[in-house]
Amino acid sequence: MLLVHPITEVVKFIPVLIGSVILGTSSGNHVWSVIPITLIVGFALTRWFTTTYRVGPTHVELRTGLVQRKKLSVPRSRIRSVDIEADLLHRALGLAVLAIGTGQRADSGEKFKLDALNARVLPQLRKALLAHTAGSAVQAEKRNELPEKSAGGFVTARTPAREIGHWKPEWVRYAPLSLTGFAIIAPIVGVAFQYGIGEIVFRSDAVQNVENGSALVLAIAGAALLLTVVIVVSVSSCAHYLATYFGLRVTDNGKTMQLRHGLFTTRQITLDLARLRGATVKEPLLLRLAGAAELEAIMTGENPRQKILPQAPRGAIEHTLGHLLAPNELRDNRIPTTSKITANGTWQFGSPSSSHSAPGSAPLISHGPAARRRRYTRALLPVVVAALALIGFSLAGIDYSPWWWLVPGLPLPIAIVLAEDRYRGLGHTVLPGTAATPTWLITRSGSLDRDRDCLEAPGVIGWTVRQTFFQRRAGLATVVAATAAGKKRYSVVDVPFDAAWELIEAVTPGRLGTR
Repeated sequence: MLLVHPITEVVKFIPVLIGSVILGTSSGNHVWSVIPITLIVGFALTRWFTTTYRVGPTHVELRTGLVQRKKLSVPRSRIRSVDIEADLLHRALGLAVLAIGTGQRADSGEKFKLDALNARVLPQLRKALLAHTAGSAVQAEKRNELPEKSAGGFVTARTPAREIGHWKPEWVRYAPLSLTGFAIIAPIVGVAFQYGIGEIVFRSDAVQNVENGSALVLAIAGAALLLTVVIVVSVSSCAHYLATYFGLRVTDNGKTMQLRHGLFTTRQITLDLARLRGATVKEPLLLRLAGAAELEAIMTGENPRQKILPQAPRGAIEHTLGHLLAPNELRDNRIPTTSKITANGTWQFGSPSSSHSAPGSAPLISHGPAARRRRYTRALLPVVVAALALIGFSLAGIDYSPWWWLVPGLPLPIAIVLAEDRYRGLGHTVLPGTAATPTWLITRSGSLDRDRDCLEAPGVIGWTVRQTFFQRRAGLATVVAATAAGKKRYSVVDVPFDAAWELIEAVTPGRLGTR
């Protein structure tokens, strides 16, 4: 810890150290270069002397701080997640960071983290802290499970976990199909232009030669620049994808779900399945065209939209989604089951006589011709406005180049395709509940960024039926399901107004009362 904390703090304050070195060099007084690093290392060393923690029978306590003392206390019964993280330095020293989550959002200074603990003790400590989610050791013995005692003295129930998803190296080809690369490169380019790199580039001889060249040279230069941007963004996306999700494994023991991934910094995330309220299949346009998607869990608490699988083939997404949204007794790995997607779109568990409709692959109900007209109206409106403006200029006797008709002409086919795709992506359905499964609300919308949300009915805490002026004219409405999980609000867009009330009654019977 005396090595980890100083190095970590020095890395955080690299911009300050660079500024102090520049200041010391320009002033000729190198003391300015030494003082900041001395203060940073000294402050980091005090963390070891001022940090203590205790795992008691009812609470986990952490006390830290030199000038301002802080004491955090978390009841063990409120612990909902225990995550383990280790970067290269921690792994080289056999250490890791343990973070405790209670299902509530916390400020950065109030997060319960135990840094630089012995990595060998952490797995058993995590099991002990989450023992209340899986039952006590006595209950484990009643279920014919074996209690386990670790070297640290923590008693836990040894429950075998079943793998429901894992990462494959060939999935990296889907990484450039997201905007992650742009998110990485854009800030770097912005900072570079902020410090004058743009002025240097535009005044260079190479740029001047291109500007003085022919149209062909300009076209070639533009194509080369575009190709360079695509390559750089793709490489950045692949590097980020590998560094973050390398070796991803998703396991489920019936009570908790664990995710382990990372190339340089390994992360182990434990999620309490009691907080699971559904899942979202994210299908951006490029990923959808490549037959891929992403999977997020809809959960209550600190991280309501936990990513389960990154960019992956749709088959892998469906496989993990089917296990994730399965009934508890079927998800429990003590009951041997086999699962598959049948031809009619149902997820089949066990024998053919026992089938359960898969929320992730259930067919959706279309919203009718009025919703389709609304998609086309909104997509074609800018094109019509541009065309009317040109017609108005002609009637007013204003001369303009015929090339201006390309402004409404070129976007026209794109708008038509976009409107049709948005309508094809619009839909919803309600899967009725059974003795073993809850009622599910499935809704999908969007084109460039399409989401398929699977929300279980017990997670819905309220409804809103909203109508704009144009929706009232078309006889449509937007039904919003309110929940404490995930995005907090899940919308069924442009559903026929009369069907809105039937939808609410189907998901939460009796919630409407009398109208």
